[in-house]
This record gives sequence, structure tokens and C-alpha cells, in this order.
Amino acid sequence: MIKRILIKPVISEKSEQLREKENAYTFIVNKKVNKIEIKKEVERKYGVTVESVRTMIVPGKTSLKATRSGYVKSRTSPYKKAIVKVAEGEEIDIYGEA
Repeated sequence: MIKRILIKPVISEKSEQLREKENAYTFIVNKKVNKIEIKKEVERKYGVTVESVRTMIVPGKTSLKATRSGYVKSRTSPYKKAIVKVAEGEEIDIYGEA
């Protein structure tokens, strides 16, 4: 069974600040993978040396929207996020620039 480990990189102001200050990149990952699997996958896919991996599970959030037919409740799914710190002087090309 092949499972997809890295789902997508997170591109936000906070993740860009982490990239500039700590040389750390943020990814949304599969909920069932551990830090060792994340480290191996980033090293294999991007060809960099990973110093550390921090993971967290972001809880789903509920929202209430007013419509013509009344209020509608909705919920976003929870997901797992990993912050991967890369060795000094190395870089991951998230944007795909050549």
C-alpha cells in the first residue's frame, strides 16, 4: 500500500516568515505518518538535509452561515501540519521556479 506522505506545501505569511528566519518549511501531511517518514520523504523528494521536524494536528473549525432558508452549520476537516527545518544554506523550491 502506497500512501501519499506530503500533500501540499503551506504558503502563507506566517510560513514565509518561518522560511526566512529559521529556514523552515511548512507542509500539510497525511495524518497517519510520523516524523521519521516525513523527514525521509522531504530528503528524497527535494534533495536537502532535514535537521528537525515538528508536527501538529490542526483541529477542524465550525462556522455558521445565514442563508434565505435559515442558518447553515458547516465544519472544516482537521489536518496534520509539519514544519520541516532544513540545514543552513539549503533551500526547497516550493514555487517550482527554474
